[in-house]
Amino acid sequence: MKLETERLLLKEINESHVEDILRIRSNEVINQFVKRNSPKNNYDALQFILTIKKNTRNNQTVYLGISLKHQPDLIGTICLWNFSEDRKTAEVGYELLPEYHRKGIMSEALEAVLKLGFNELHLQEVVAMTHKFNESSKNLLLKHHFVLEEERKDEDFPDNIVFSLKKYH
Repeated sequence: MKLETERLLLKEINESHVEDILRIRSNEVINQFVKRNSPKNNYDALQFILTIKKNTRNNQTVYLGISLKHQPDLIGTICLWNFSEDRKTAEVGYELLPEYHRKGIMSEALEAVLKLGFNELHLQEVVAMTHKFNESSKNLLLKHHFVLEEERKDEDFPDNIVFSLKKYH
């Protein structure tokens, strides 16, 4: 699967992206708001890529690397995952290297993935969990008409807040 926007290519990741995935997933600025086991080396990054490829084949995730059209390196990732049993709800996740923040890149990528989710995967709702102090992420979600769901909780991460976007017919 590949999506194209005005400036970006969103493409499936593979073994050739080991160094990009290591650079993105071990970035300290990104990880200040994300609780995860970050890859320590190329082997860890490769294991992550192989897991993503398996989960993609099993339709458990749509996981895309983000690159600018004129450069092959990945600068971020965006995914739909954590699908509900009836496949009507999915969670969106995203990350972008700090040097590309505040340029509208993630907004462009999110718009393309939301279109895919609602129009092609026939989702009824996309949920986003973000850290309560991640102002950039909160602003991105609000810009794309996500609504803060104050009563919903991220059971695994109490510092996260939950946003959702429902499909309007």
